[in-house]
Amino acid sequence: MTANELRTMYVNFFKERGHKEIASASLLPENDPTVLFTTAGMHPLVPYLLGEKHPSGKRLTDVQKCVRTEDIDEVGDDTHCTFFEMLGNWSLGDYFKQESISMSFEFLTKHLNIPVERLAVTVFEGDEAVSADEEAVEIWKSHGLKDEQIFRYGREDNWWGPAGQTGPCGPDTEIFYDMGKPKCGPNCGPSCHCGKYVEIWNNVFMQFNKEADGSFTELTQKNVDTGMGLERVLTIFNGKTNVYDTELFIPVMEKLKEILNGEEKVLTERDRRIICEHTRTITFILGDPMKISPSNTEQGYILRRLIRRIIRLFKKANINTNYLCELSDVIIQQYKGTYPELGDNREFILEQLQKEYVLFSKTLDDGLKKANRYLDNIPASGILSGELAFKLYDTYGFPIEFTSELAQERGYQVDMEGFYKKFEEHQNKSRQGAAGKFAGGLADNNEQTARLHTATHLLNGALRRVLGDEVSQRGSNITSERLRFDFSFGRKVTKDELAQVEAIVNEAIQKNIDVILEEMTPEKAYEEGAVGVFSGKYGNIVKVYTIPGYSKEICGGPHAKNTGELVEFKILKEEASSAGVRRIKGIISAQ
Repeated sequence: MTANELRTMYVNFFKERGHKEIASASLLPENDPTVLFTTAGMHPLVPYLLGEKHPSGKRLTDVQKCVRTEDIDEVGDDTHCTFFEMLGNWSLGDYFKQESISMSFEFLTKHLNIPVERLAVTVFEGDEAVSADEEAVEIWKSHGLKDEQIFRYGREDNWWGPAGQTGPCGPDTEIFYDMGKPKCGPNCGPSCHCGKYVEIWNNVFMQFNKEADGSFTELTQKNVDTGMGLERVLTIFNGKTNVYDTELFIPVMEKLKEILNGEEKVLTERDRRIICEHTRTITFILGDPMKISPSNTEQGYILRRLIRRIIRLFKKANINTNYLCELSDVIIQQYKGTYPELGDNREFILEQLQKEYVLFSKTLDDGLKKANRYLDNIPASGILSGELAFKLYDTYGFPIEFTSELAQERGYQVDMEGFYKKFEEHQNKSRQGAAGKFAGGLADNNEQTARLHTATHLLNGALRRVLGDEVSQRGSNITSERLRFDFSFGRKVTKDELAQVEAIVNEAIQKNIDVILEEMTPEKAYEEGAVGVFSGKYGNIVKVYTIPGYSKEICGGPHAKNTGELVEFKILKEEASSAGVRRIKGIISAQ
C-alpha cells in the first residue's frame, strides 16, 4: 500500500460514514499560545470542540500535517518522527464511544486486514474522582479482544485534558500494534515502551468538564477526537520494521546514500536517519504557507536547531559541501502533488537553506576556535565544565561528541553530568508546552481572547489600507492579555504609519459595528474580497467574518459580536520577526 492509497482509503472510509473532509491546516497554529506547532488534528478545531458550530457539520475527517518538538531527540529510532501526518476523525456532539471504537476496529481489521490478535488497547483504570472506563472495555471485548489484550492505566497514560485548570476533558483509549517481539518482563505492556507495542491510534472521549473545585460534571456536548499516525500504520501494513524502509523515506535515503558514496564518507545508520527525517521536517516548515524562517525564537528556533543538527552531522563525517538543498528538493518533488505549497514555495525553501548553511558554517568554525580556547585554559582538575560544554553546544552548535573528542585528544574529560543537566533545561525550553497528549489548543478561549482575535482582523485590514495589498498575515498569537500579529512586509513600519493603523482600528471600534458571520464556498468568499490566512485548500463551506468597511476574512472564530466590545486598541511594539516578516504586539482595553 502506498501513502496516497492509505490517505484516500482512510478519508473515504469516514466519508462513507457521514463525515465531511476538511483541509490540512498550517503547521503554525492560529491563536494558540500554548504550542509552537500544530501537534494534532484537533488544533484547528478548538472552537468547535468547545461547542461552536462547524460549517461542515458534526462529523469531520482529514489528514493533518503535524510537528512535535518533544520527539526531536527520539528521532533515529524505528518509529519517532518530528514531522508526521495524522489521519483524524471527529464527532462534535454526534456519536460517542460505541460508534468511535467500532469504526476504528472495522478500519483496522477489515480494511487494513490487521489480525485482531495483533492489537492491544489501553483504557482508563479510574480513580477517586472518575470511575474506570468499563464501557470502553466492554466495547473492545464485544469485538473479540481478550482480557490480556486490554491494559488499564491511570491519568498519565489514558486521560486527556483539560488544557488549563478547568474545562473539557475525558478518558481515551489508545490502540497499539503488537510487533511480535518477546515480552520484556512479566509486566510488559504498552506503557513500558520496550518496543513490543507501537501506538497507532488514539480515541479521545471528551466526556467531562472539570470544575474549579476539582470535581467533574458530564458535558452536554460530548465529543470524540481521534488520531492515527500515517507513518506508523504504513510501516506496519507493508510489513516493515521501521518508517525509513517505507516510500516516505526511501527517495531521500537513497539520495543521501548517493552523496555519501560520492564523497567516500560514512555515517552511522542513526545519523543517516536523523538527516533524512529532519530534512523532511524542515522542508515542510519552510514550505508552509506561513513561511516560517530560521531565527533564535519560537518556531524559527526549532527550525534553526534542526537545520544545524543536519549540518553538524555532515561536518562530523568531514563533508564540507552543502547538500541540504539537494536533499530538500527530493522531498519537495515527492510531496508537492499532495501538498502543493511545497512546490509553490520551492524557491523560498532552498534560499533559506543556503543562507542558513553559510551562516552556520562560519559559526561552527568560530566554535572550534572557542573550544580550543576553553581547553587551553582548562583547570587543574582536567575537567571541562558542563556549563562551558553546553555553551559550545547551544551557541556554536557543537555536539557533545565533538567536545568530548577534542578534550580526550588532550587527555582531558568533560563534566557530562553538568552538561546533561543544562541540556535538560534546554529541552524543556524547546518543548514550550508541547509535552503531553495534545497539551495545547483549549487554553485562553474566553471573551477577552475573542475580542483580541477580532482586533487582529481590524489590524490586518488597517495594515493593508495603510501599507498596501502586499501585506498578508503570516501568523498570530493571542492570549487573554495581548495579541501578536505577524505579516509580510519588506521594511520597518514608520511611527506615522503605525499611528495611522492604530487610528483606523480605533475608528472601527468607536463606530460600534456588528461583526457579521456568513457561511459560503471559498470561491464565493474570494469573489467577495475575503482574505484567508492560508493559501491552501479549504473545505466546501467556510466561515467568513465581516466588519463592514474594515475587514472581511475567512476564519474559524471565535469573535466579538460588536467592535465596541474592544473599547480601545493600542500598538505596543513593531519589530522584525524574520526575513520579510514584521511583528506587531498590541492590547485592547478590558471591559
